[in-house]
Amino acid sequence: MSRDIAADIQRIKLFQTEPHACSYLPGRESTTAFVDPDLAVDTEVYERLSMVGFRRSGPYLYTPMCSACKACVPARLPVTQFRPTRAQKRCLKRNMDLKIVRCESIASDQHYSLYAKYINERHADGDMYPPSKPQFDQFLGDAWECTQYLEFYLDHQLIGCAVVDVLPDSLSAIYTYFDPAHDRRGLGNLAVLLQIKIAVEMGKRYVYLGYWIEDCQKMNYKKQYQPIELFEENSWHLSK
Repeated sequence: MSRDIAADIQRIKLFQTEPHACSYLPGRESTTAFVDPDLAVDTEVYERLSMVGFRRSGPYLYTPMCSACKACVPARLPVTQFRPTRAQKRCLKRNMDLKIVRCESIASDQHYSLYAKYINERHADGDMYPPSKPQFDQFLGDAWECTQYLEFYLDHQLIGCAVVDVLPDSLSAIYTYFDPAHDRRGLGNLAVLLQIKIAVEMGKRYVYLGYWIEDCQKMNYKKQYQPIELFEENSWHLSK
């Protein structure tokens, strides 16, 4: 018997937060809708939710639901159409000396220390500062069944990690953290390029990149990857 995924989606109960200060745009308020955390969500339903703009953060699948603002625009890459720029090719070449390891757990002091250093030095103005071990475990360490980790090693030293969910027809880029001492390597850029490569190798069609926010420097970089699709007015369309 074929499964009715659309019916599964319609039965999902959503909860909504109270308005709170926006993490990305100063002076604005944000409201978030999230899927009932007690609901068992498999990868097929997860992917359908991704197709309408939902993201995962730790145990939650969520989407912005701000009444007066539509700045957070879901973004994804159709991977077979992607063509790297010269700068992106240089990033790949610059990091050819790294060893990339796929693993299923980051439950180690080494990973938490790297994450804490990244948050302290790169995101001291964000929601995740100050970092803590329980926060790290809930946000990234408590893997879903579909979660994989890409570790970046330089001479046996862990210098970065990308967290990615593997869905039936796509990859979802969850988060990347790295040693800011290696900032010139462009490890955040490398993480996206590697996930595009892996998606192609696995026969997936898309890499979901989260939300593109034009007026937020930390979130508008996603248009560096072309072609990119944005989800606006309830449909995906190519954008420049």
